[in-house]
Amino acid sequence: MGLELNVCTPVTSVKASAMADTAIDLGAIKQRQQAIWASGDFAIIGATLQIVGESLAEAVDIRADEHVLDVAAGNGNATLAAARRFARVVSTDYVPHLLEKGAIRARAEGLEVQFRAADAEALPFEDGSFDVALSTFGMMFAPDHTTTARELIRVVRHGGRIGMANWTPEGFIGQLFCVIATYVPPPAGLPSPMLWGTEPRIVELFGPDAADIRYVRHNFNFRYRSAAHWIDVFRNFYGPMHKVYATLDPIHQAGLTEEITALLERLNVGGPNSLVVPGEYLEAVITKK
Repeated sequence: MGLELNVCTPVTSVKASAMADTAIDLGAIKQRQQAIWASGDFAIIGATLQIVGESLAEAVDIRADEHVLDVAAGNGNATLAAARRFARVVSTDYVPHLLEKGAIRARAEGLEVQFRAADAEALPFEDGSFDVALSTFGMMFAPDHTTTARELIRVVRHGGRIGMANWTPEGFIGQLFCVIATYVPPPAGLPSPMLWGTEPRIVELFGPDAADIRYVRHNFNFRYRSAAHWIDVFRNFYGPMHKVYATLDPIHQAGLTEEITALLERLNVGGPNSLVVPGEYLEAVITKK
């Protein structure tokens, strides 16, 4: 089984990406991806990323009563951030279990949110239905980049905004997936999700339909007790790592653990008694013409 999340052999243009998309069975890839993200329990890790949703909600300037769509919402970080600002939010993902976790969080805070299973590449909403569309580290993993971008543009009204937080290829998560790919190679020809974390790719995908594009690079700090603690949490709960470890024999599991440990320790800025690893991401805000 391939990882199905190609991160180390990026296609560098929309045209090339579209050509790659036609050469592989994207439906089969998506089905396997869905199984990957449904494995483990991403909600445990996702909740630690809440600050990114709050930052994105501010960057997009969400206003009370605006109609907001969270795409590939996971357990709802951007969803909750928008709802806390009194927006009318629809939270979508193709993993129902994660939507259930988001609904539990919303109920705990007394927030009114509509949760709906949906594919980022085929959103079940009419053109121009939303003032704002958001995604934090979610829709970037959809295999067909051009279709995903078109869907985001389609469901947002003229003058509306699209806000995204996407891991960069140079950052920690980009480097992590490159390490993983040496053990379980991704399918050939699948464009890298990390391209969503590059400024030129955002311009390629959204430029023709954008009145304005703004982007800023931020760091999210992964804060854990140690490298071993981080690996234990992600191995058990982060779908891509959970699946990869399950496919490897003990010798290769040990090798992967050693390489990830080295990466974590090299990037650690927390000193010898804790782990603090900055994970770079691109925060992009697109205003539709």
